[in-house]
Amino acid sequence: MATLKVEIVTPESALWVGEANALIARSSEGEFTILPQHTETVGDIVPGVVRVETSDGEIAFAIHGGYFQVSPDGSEGVTLATVLAGVAEKTTDIDVARAQVAKEAAEAKMNEATRADQHDTASHLVAHAALERAELRLRSASR
Repeated sequence: MATLKVEIVTPESALWVGEANALIARSSEGEFTILPQHTETVGDIVPGVVRVETSDGEIAFAIHGGYFQVSPDGSEGVTLATVLAGVAEKTTDIDVARAQVAKEAAEAKMNEATRADQHDTASHLVAHAALERAELRLRSASR
């Protein structure tokens, strides 16, 4: 019987490894689903929610961008789908209050960086990235 093994990993740790029915994510090309016996492929993952459907239910992760790879596991009939993200977290582990504080701080920094008398492009870009991360966390936690 064909099976799908999924790994959700960051440089710091493996967030989740296990058998799944499907992996659903979004790349720059659009939404995709990986199933057992999927063809070998590599691609990007844009910031958003990556869902893993298991026999016990769905597990969701807030992924702040990264890459995925699908390949045979080496075991007969096992497909391995690996998601490598620079920053990722289970949506159930998101601290909503902390994410809200981070959003407000990023908005304040953006306003500060874009004041007409001292437009600081680098600071604005850093603040904008922080704001996007905070907003993704808030959207993901409210799923």
